[in-house]
Amino acid sequence: MSTKAKKPANLLANAMPTDGYVLSVDGKLKTRYETAKEAMTAAAKLKETYPVIQVTVYDAAERKYSPLEPLDAKLAD
Repeated sequence: MSTKAKKPANLLANAMPTDGYVLSVDGKLKTRYETAKEAMTAAAKLKETYPVIQVTVYDAAERKYSPLEPLDAKLAD
């Protein structure tokens, strides 16, 4: 038996998502996730690897962008 992890869905370049959470990298929507936690985790890993890029998470249902929290803020909690 093989249990494969579900790969996040890639988006079409000309379509705005209507549900889920999407990574926005340098202003371009890239990968869709089901939960905000998954999207924030992926965004944090991406930002850690490439600190120069701008990464936010787009909430498609609310139509709002959430900036990634700085790592220093997470350590302070």
